[in-house]
Amino acid sequence: METKLKKVLHLKDAVAVGLGAIIGAGIFVVTGVAAGVAGTAFLVGLLIAGLVASFNALSSAQLAAVYPQSGGTYEYGYRLLNPALGFSAGWMFLLSKLSAAGIVAIGFGSYFHQLVPFFSPVVYSVAAIVLLTLANLAGIQKAGLVNTLIVLITLLSLLYFVFGGIGSVESRNFTPFAPFGIRGIAESAAILFFAFTGYARIATLAEEVVEPKKTIPRAVIITILTAIILYAAVSFIAVGTIGSGAMAHSQSPLQLASDSMRAPAISLVTTLGASTAMLGVLLSQILGISRMLLAMGRHRDLPAFFERIHRKTSVPHTGILFTAAVILLITLLGNFEFVVRAATFTILLYYSITNLSALKQPGEQQLYGKIIPILGLAGCLVMSVSLPLNVILSGIVLLAAGFVVRYLVKKLAPTS
Repeated sequence: METKLKKVLHLKDAVAVGLGAIIGAGIFVVTGVAAGVAGTAFLVGLLIAGLVASFNALSSAQLAAVYPQSGGTYEYGYRLLNPALGFSAGWMFLLSKLSAAGIVAIGFGSYFHQLVPFFSPVVYSVAAIVLLTLANLAGIQKAGLVNTLIVLITLLSLLYFVFGGIGSVESRNFTPFAPFGIRGIAESAAILFFAFTGYARIATLAEEVVEPKKTIPRAVIITILTAIILYAAVSFIAVGTIGSGAMAHSQSPLQLASDSMRAPAISLVTTLGASTAMLGVLLSQILGISRMLLAMGRHRDLPAFFERIHRKTSVPHTGILFTAAVILLITLLGNFEFVVRAATFTILLYYSITNLSALKQPGEQQLYGKIIPILGLAGCLVMSVSLPLNVILSGIVLLAAGFVVRYLVKKLAPTS
């Protein structure tokens, strides 16, 4: 049985994985939520969120360049802080990404049903899970090729939305600019921060990246800059076309904006882009979750069978199949609101541990100095203050449940 993954991902593959993870529900849904709390000034919140995400991204890149193992922050926390903090990062990653993957699968079914109303949305959701699982099982190179194709279609559709919508922008839609003041902008930044967090998928897959010390920092920087520019352009066009009020009252603000544009077939193209964006995120979730299960299985924080790697395809097939089964269950039963509500807490905890780990690295390994992880950690702590108490408590309960699972796994594991 193989115990290591093969290094086959080059710069373009790593960037495509990062973009596939970022450009999803965030740009198609969360922009409307942010518009509701800040008005047009959510555009400022977007740039603040992108800046904080950039600090976190650089911390992740610095760590992954030195520790190119599957698991990302789980591995860094384990090595540089202590096993309990490492486990906390890994467990919260699994919970948030598994629940998010179920929601994304449901979202794909809903969007694709608008394009091809032949089957029910749930049939399309299940089909997507099955097909993307098979792509993952076929090997990282084939999965990467599928991901690149999906990301390309999404990017082209969003670029068409931007250029096709320029003629529909009206200056009156930008006023009033900040009806909810500084507090609204800060809250929108906290909401939009979570739309940027997919870049960490590159670090989670670091073990499969060629020349990780050089490739990962480049891939992370290209990914986060592309996402910020694209999100800003799309958001500017959307709010300029229909205004922040209309965006706030829609569950699909880009779709609503495209319906008001005059460019040929732009509404159809936007729906196609939303569908492929959801597919890209789902593929990325399966990739990331299975590698996290692999890393946690190696440390025996989860059952040892998760560290199995297929001889022929060199992928963690047990982790992929388990991930697919859980996502399928969530998709069929509907999302677990308790877990979803705690997702904001889990992401902030995850990136706080990332920045703490970067601060603990020896000076010669700190590519960007101590100021970047300090700013990243400060950003996470400031945003966590805005979270409702019930969200924080939900996250603490889920974390405690994780330590119970860890205790049972270690207790029941056969002694070698």
